[in-house]
Amino acid sequence: MSKPELEFHDTAQVSWRAIDGSGGQLEEKILSEDPASGTASRILRFAPGADTTPFGTQVHDFWEEVYILTGEIVDLELDESFTAGMYACRPPGMRHGPWRSPSGCTTFEVRYRVEPA
Repeated sequence: MSKPELEFHDTAQVSWRAIDGSGGQLEEKILSEDPASGTASRILRFAPGADTTPFGTQVHDFWEEVYILTGEIVDLELDESFTAGMYACRPPGMRHGPWRSPSGCTTFEVRYRVEPA
């Protein structure tokens, strides 16, 4: 299976859903996904004051590309702030986070897997 074919559509019609375990501090809007592979495109929203410390440092087995649309997030392990207009491309196994967002943040993310050649 793969992500569905979608023409331009109004993403305001896509519902936000809370991220499990975030206590309402994180919400996502899944734009397209393949549940079987975990491939997805989403918008992630950090509420003002959000803190992902309970999730710990993240390490994924997939590629993740992140573009910050609005606001700021602070990587607590690196003690570094990242703001709107900044981009990250994380290969499988790259450590990142946990995060804090003093004033809130919205990101666009693409997650995918690459099969070995």
